[in-house]
Amino acid sequence: MILKPDYNVESLFDIDFEEIKNNGINAILFDLDSTLMPSKSGEYPQNVVDLLKYLNQNFIIAVISNNKHREYISKVQSQSNFNVIGNANKPSPKIMKEFLKSVNIKPEQTVVIGDRPLTDILAGKLLGAKTILVDSITKDKENKLTRFVRKLERLVIR
Repeated sequence: MILKPDYNVESLFDIDFEEIKNNGINAILFDLDSTLMPSKSGEYPQNVVDLLKYLNQNFIIAVISNNKHREYISKVQSQSNFNVIGNANKPSPKIMKEFLKSVNIKPEQTVVIGDRPLTDILAGKLLGAKTILVDSITKDKENKLTRFVRKLERLVIR
């Protein structure tokens, strides 16, 4: 099934990045809101900052977000030592393909990590990359409707 991720983990911190590296992955494309930071916050939590610093030394990393607000993406870019690309129109893999071409990395050497099957995972699958679905970084603080929609999405991919 095209919406089924290669890996489904609860948290970014449950991912074995050493194993991923050993399996030939050289690039990580992250979703932004609810994956790396609380939605619309524009601020990475410190534990994510530390993780990204480590990953940036071992992988080519980038953020590929559907967020269309230039000021928001610029704010996030100012805190990042890697590319942050907004207005990606996921699930289209076009922006991801363009980025990978610019860094001379093949899709099969890439993993896409995000919190939404219908955008992040589908984009990664259409790209030809490995995919990892994570739960929202703020799952304990999300409203009931958002949590319900997330549960429905996950039922679809089983």
